[in-house]
Amino acid sequence: MSSAAAWTLLLLSGLADVAWATSVKMSAGYSRLGWAATSFVLLLLFIAMLGRALEVLPMGTAYAVWTGVGAVGSVAIGIALFGEPVSLPRMLWIAVTLAGIVGLKMTSQ
Repeated sequence: MSSAAAWTLLLLSGLADVAWATSVKMSAGYSRLGWAATSFVLLLLFIAMLGRALEVLPMGTAYAVWTGVGAVGSVAIGIALFGEPVSLPRMLWIAVTLAGIVGLKMTSQ
């Protein structure tokens, strides 16, 4: 697998992680069967994609980027779907996280 394909899989895995976190929230403590089942499928999907990406990418960089994508995406979904607060300090820390993701990507080999 090429490095570009691995980075694409890593990004898709991070987005699947965001979808997984959303489905866990929607499952209401795993009491809603459809959402609970969706969360398990998404969990398997993001782990499989992450594992494939780690075959090519450095573990520390890949995991940090994956976590950052999940964190930033989860905050965005929380704001958009669940009415979570938007504040200047919160957005500044998200910007710092995004800068870290970009910096790690740009400096990885």
